[in-house]
Parts: sequence; structure tokens; C-alpha cells
Amino acid sequence: MDGPPAPVRVLPDGCMDLIAMDDGIVVAGPDTAPVETTRDGEPYVGLRFRPGILPRLLGIPAGEVRDSRLPLADLRALPRARSLTELTTRLAAGAPRAETAPWTLPQLRQVTGSLATGSGVADVAQDLGWSPRTLQRHCTAVYGYGAATLRRILRFRRARRLLDDGLPFSDVAALAGYADQPHLHREVRVLAGVPLGWFGQDSSAANRSTQLPSGSATVA
Repeated sequence: MDGPPAPVRVLPDGCMDLIAMDDGIVVAGPDTAPVETTRDGEPYVGLRFRPGILPRLLGIPAGEVRDSRLPLADLRALPRARSLTELTTRLAAGAPRAETAPWTLPQLRQVTGSLATGSGVADVAQDLGWSPRTLQRHCTAVYGYGAATLRRILRFRRARRLLDDGLPFSDVAALAGYADQPHLHREVRVLAGVPLGWFGQDSSAANRSTQLPSGSATVA
């Protein structure tokens, strides 16, 4: 991403990023609330990782970087790499830590997918043969927050995509899994920090500030 200085509204979406800047690589942790920041005009590039993937590669519990932007060099020793893609490949070659990779990748996809479609926490745990407490503990390390919070954030992410498509608010509420439009309105207020009508403004302005939730420019 490059261009002149501009305000950016960072919204929670369950993802984590690696962002390469002039002074090093930054880890953008999972957000639980909106963050307003300003792009300073300096170019940068990033990789965005699906929920639960980057902690597995780094061996760093997501809960330790929740709501944070931290230099990667302060968190762990880094293999030599000429790009973020090469760095990711080298990290993926190592054996994952049990704390940040308690599940197989198919199980990770199952948990994320089930919660994204609104499944109950107890139901997800039962399907995998775990207790709700075990699921909660693992989710904090893997995603950065508990299963119920992850479900809420993934529902909000789905709603944002529908809003970006220009669907009526009532349709967005129904399709994303909200009880009604006022429920959607309240969640947007909390998780985006703006009224629901903000998503009905000029789409180009809205997309510039919301399509890259953690600040990355290259999506992986």
C-alpha cells in the first residue's frame, strides 16, 4: 500500500497480519474493537492470515498480541528471508508448538467454519469431543479470544461483506445471523465504532478504510 497520508479505520475480523515497513516487520494482532490510525504516506506491504494461522507459524499465542501492533523481532528470533512470503515459508517448515497448534488444520477449519456460521460453543466442542472449557482455552491461544467472541467477530465480518455488496440492512441482518436490524445496528456501533448508516456512504471511501482490517495490503 502506498499513497498520501490518510485516516484508516481498523475493524476486528479475526485475522492477523505480518506487515513489512522500513524499520522492520510488525505483527498485527487480532482486534476486539475498532482502532483509528493514520497512514503516514510511507509505502508498506503485508500478508494477512486467516484466523488461527499466524500464531501456529510463529509459536506465539494469539492472546499475547491481542489488540496490539508489535515488532516481530521483539517476539521471537527470525530466520533470514528476503520477503514476507519467504519468511512465511521458512516458518511453516518448522514444527508447530502444541499451545498454538493444538488441532490439526482440518480441525482448525472446522472450528472456524462452525463458529462463522453461528454454531453454539457447546455444540462445536461436542462435535470435536472436547469440553467447552477446553475449547475456550484453545481458542484464546489460537485466535486471541474465546469461542463466543470469535463467533461474534466472524458474524460481524460476514455482515461487513454483505454491507459492502450494497444489500439492504434488513437483508444483511437476516443473512449474517442477527436477531433483527436493531441487533445488527448495536453490533456495528460496538465493533466498528460508527452507526450502521456509515456503511451506506460513498462506497469508495468506506472500502478504503475497511477492506484491509489489520492494515495489510497483500491478502494471504
